Amino acid sequence: MTDDLDALSTEQLRVRAFDRAKAAHDVGFFWDLAKHLRASTALAGEDGSSGSVTGSITELVELGRELLGKDLGADEPLIRARFLEYLRA
Repeated sequence: MTDDLDALSTEQLRVRAFDRAKAAHDVGFFWDLAKHLRASTALAGEDGSSGSVTGSITELVELGRELLGKDLGADEPLIRARFLEYLRA
């Protein structure tokens, strides 16, 4: 099975990991994944002032895109490894 997983694209791994986590009601998986995405780091740095609301919304949208496997950029190897780890457990 290891070789089979390694051959899959990151998107295919995301779909499998998300399906497994949804079936198991594993909110911890999604929370852990979100904490590793760069948009969540930017969101955590927001100070809550009214001037940063637009930035917060933008970062929230970006976090959603990253959770859906879009625009992973340099974070893709880390996220891919997280999917592989979850699926192999």
